Amino acid sequence: MAPWCDGLVVAEWTAYRPTMMDWSQCSAVERVLGKVSGAWVFKDTRVPVRALFENLEGGARVEDFLEWFPGVTREQVLAVLRHAEATLAEPVA
Repeated sequence: MAPWCDGLVVAEWTAYRPTMMDWSQCSAVERVLGKVSGAWVFKDTRVPVRALFENLEGGARVEDFLEWFPGVTREQVLAVLRHAEATLAEPVA
């Protein structure tokens, strides 16, 4: 058993595993080969979507993020957060 499973059996881990997000279904982001190494970014920017989650996890507010990354709009941030919420709410098969 992998050490990161912390004692969970495979069946239990499968029920709780993180969901891969299909960002292609979110209109606020884009992925362009050769732009930020092909990472998902906020549309028409070079700001990776990952930066939003890293900053929020670090204690930043949405207002802080928008101030620090002026090319990103509030509507884009809200669309990304809604998409993440909807994806995480989907039941694991």
